[in-house]
Amino acid sequence: MSDLVTYQIDNNVATITLQNGKVNAISHDVIDELNKALDKAEQDKAVVVLTGQPGMLSGGYDLKIMSESMDAAMALVAKGSSLTRRMLSFPMPVIVACSGHAVAKGAFLLLAADYRVGVEGAFKIGLNEVAIGMTIHHAGVELARGRLAPVFFNRSVVLAEMVSPQEAVTAGFLDKVVAQQELLPTANAIAQAMTKLDMKAHYQTKLKARAELLQVLDESIEKDRHSSL
Repeated sequence: MSDLVTYQIDNNVATITLQNGKVNAISHDVIDELNKALDKAEQDKAVVVLTGQPGMLSGGYDLKIMSESMDAAMALVAKGSSLTRRMLSFPMPVIVACSGHAVAKGAFLLLAADYRVGVEGAFKIGLNEVAIGMTIHHAGVELARGRLAPVFFNRSVVLAEMVSPQEAVTAGFLDKVVAQQELLPTANAIAQAMTKLDMKAHYQTKLKARAELLQVLDESIEKDRHSSL
């Protein structure tokens, strides 16, 4: 794909890797490359494994863009929300192999996936926007409401509580935690099992199960286009 996002396919599993600097910042270019990778996976009819660099899935949106102006920030947020909305309704299963920290938009990537595997260690996962002076956008609030365990929704969204990988399973950010060396083998084994699904049935059931969330996300993305952070 590019230096920012790589794409590798093997046995009907497409591994998409984020590699944008130390914190894997999510910029316009990264989102564009992720969409291109998803296009390729869709053409290849492949189960997706999305991962990052060792120790870091993503630290969130590119702060240079977010601090540039309100219009610049909202444009990036809207684009990022459209990406996570696409992941939620992707025709094939999407697995995130969370290679370390997943903060802000990094955590939202987890919430947009069908299955999430994380790694053991002193990593932080969660939505820190309120702690750094940002109001969470409407689409982010609704994605969190739809995917987090109810008892963690307030703690994560309103109070910016960060959690460990093990706590992230309880909260709803992750489904499983493994040792570092087991991350990609585990994600790939799960992905291989998912290649045996009937993809038409998977897709139609996914859309049915998430119909209400997808509708509210569409409304929230549009609302965010006309509001400020």
